[in-house]
Amino acid sequence: MLVCNTGLPFNDFQARVITSRVMTVLLNVIFWISWIVISLIYIPVVTLAVALLATGSSRRTTLRRTRRAISWYGWLIIHSIWPFVRITYRDLEKRPTEGPFLYVCNHRAASDAFLMACLPYECIQVVNIWPSRLPVFGQFMKLAGYLSIHDMPVDHFFAKSESLLKKGVCIISFPEGTRSGSRKMGAFTSSIFRVAFENKAVIAPLAIAGNENIPRKGSAVLHPGRIQLHKLPALTYADYQHMSVFQLKNNVRNLLQSHLASIEAEG
Repeated sequence: MLVCNTGLPFNDFQARVITSRVMTVLLNVIFWISWIVISLIYIPVVTLAVALLATGSSRRTTLRRTRRAISWYGWLIIHSIWPFVRITYRDLEKRPTEGPFLYVCNHRAASDAFLMACLPYECIQVVNIWPSRLPVFGQFMKLAGYLSIHDMPVDHFFAKSESLLKKGVCIISFPEGTRSGSRKMGAFTSSIFRVAFENKAVIAPLAIAGNENIPRKGSAVLHPGRIQLHKLPALTYADYQHMSVFQLKNNVRNLLQSHLASIEAEG
């Protein structure tokens, strides 16, 4: 019997390749059909519902509903691909820590934004320029108060961040600034850590593993896999007040990198 360089009999190897390709095709057919159907039904219905409920409601209540609606949308999208992609969220907090949190996440794929629907809090995201300019989705981001960091003056960004935290809204950031597209982590920018110092905020590192091919950077094709989100023990102001901004960002980056390495070592 012929044997390929994987050490598996050729027929077994060929069967696995074919199965993998079939699973990938099925995943993408189901995902893109689900995404279109969910978007065409959910967005108009929920937009109308939020608009009607806004009558007689405070701006704060309307914003909370809008953010929750975005989270539900993300939840529907990421659950439409089960069981091809299995997503697990774990909170590894060892001590009672109250938010609001500054979530600091590594950034591997475009799916990161949708995965934030796993978080059980009212949240907004710090986004780059291009997501905020997407048709429909960009408008919802603006309505929800997402922070497009490159579209606003720095002092405005800090003022908005302070206002959000005071209202109990969590802020999600991806300080690499762009998707790595692999298991390598890029350098962190300092902005969100300056926000932490100025507001004595609680930092929650959030490690995201397994989605570097869901989808791969520069591609719209999703591959089957397992995605894990682990919220690491939070850092309070007392934990980092003795650090500089530079030390803090590198400390959080090292925490994430070390935890991701342990996840991936387990397979």
